[in-house]
Amino acid sequence: MTLQHNNHIRHIRNERLETIKKDYRGNKTIKGRFANGDEIYYPASSDVLRWQLSKNPQRNEKKRDNYVPPVHEGSEFINSDKDMIVWLGHCSFFIRLGGITFLTDPVLYDVPLLPRRAGLPCPPEHLRNIDFLLLSHGHRDHLDKKTIKTVFESNPQLKALAPLRAGDILRNINPHLPYQEAGWYQKFDLVPGEVEVYFMPASHWYRRGLLDMNKVLWGSFVIKTPALSLYFAGDSAMGQHFEEIEDLLGPMDVCLMPVGAYKPAFLMAKSHMNPHEAVKGYNLLRGGTFIPMHYGTFDLSDEPPGEPVRLLQQIAAGGMLQGLKIPAIGEPVLLQELS
Repeated sequence: MTLQHNNHIRHIRNERLETIKKDYRGNKTIKGRFANGDEIYYPASSDVLRWQLSKNPQRNEKKRDNYVPPVHEGSEFINSDKDMIVWLGHCSFFIRLGGITFLTDPVLYDVPLLPRRAGLPCPPEHLRNIDFLLLSHGHRDHLDKKTIKTVFESNPQLKALAPLRAGDILRNINPHLPYQEAGWYQKFDLVPGEVEVYFMPASHWYRRGLLDMNKVLWGSFVIKTPALSLYFAGDSAMGQHFEEIEDLLGPMDVCLMPVGAYKPAFLMAKSHMNPHEAVKGYNLLRGGTFIPMHYGTFDLSDEPPGEPVRLLQQIAAGGMLQGLKIPAIGEPVLLQELS
C-alpha cells in the first residue's frame, strides 16, 4: 500500500495491482477516512433526526402500495453453463460471464432491523459453483455476514474481490475466505482466462459500527470479456465517475443500476440515485441493457415500493431509456439474447 503524507492526507492503493488511470496516486484518505474525491461525506446526524421526526408526504400512498418484486422459483440457473444474470433481490446478482460465476453484494436473509420483503428463487445454501464474491462496500444491506458464511460453506473454492480495508470484515466472518482488496481504477489479478474485473469509483460512504465512519472504501465493478462489458454500480449518488468509467473502459453493454432509496432527497441525494439520475448515469456509460436494483427488497426510505419501477417505465416510454429490462427475482437474463 502507498501512503503519502500531507496534513493528514494519504493516498492508498494496492501496489500489487495494475492501476488503469494514468498518474492516479490512489484513493484519498483524510485523517484515515476515505473521501469522494476531495470531500469526506457521511449523512449528518441532524439530517437523520430531521427525517425521523418529519412526516413522509407520501405516507398514505406508500401504505397503499403493496408492490413486491415477483419471484421466479427454481434453481436450474445454478447448474447452467450459459452466460447469464439472475437477480436475487436488492443488489445481489448471480452472474456467469465467460465461464466464471460471480455473486454481487450478497444479502439473502433479513438484515438487522430490516426484514426482507421479497422472496428468493431457492434457499441460499443451494447456490453453488460460485467463483467470486464482488463486494462493493460494507453497509449491512450489501455485505451480510450470515450470507457470506453460508455461501462459503457451499463453495469452498470461493474468493472475494473487495474494496480497500475490507479485509478485517471478511477475516471476522471467516478467516479462511481468500480475498483481494483494490482501490479505484485497479484491476484485480485473481480472475483467470479472458475475464477482467476492475474496481471503479462510486459516490457513497461507509459505516458499519460506531466509530468506523468511512474507514473502508466503496466502489463499483466492471466485468469485461472480449465480447461484453458489464457494469455493477453498487451504491452511488450521481457523479462524474460514470463518464470517466466509459472513457477508460468503453461503453457498457449491461448496466446494473440502483434506483431506490432516494427520498427524502435532503438525506439520500448524496448516497443514492433516483430513477432519473440512474438513467442519466446509464446514458453517460453509453449503456445497452439497463437492469434496475436496490428497490423493493428492503424498506429503506420514504418513496412507495413500486414507485421506482413505475418511473423507469415512464422514462422508457418517453424514449430516454432504450434498454430497460426488469426481471423477476430468480429469472435468468441470458446474455446471448440481449441486443
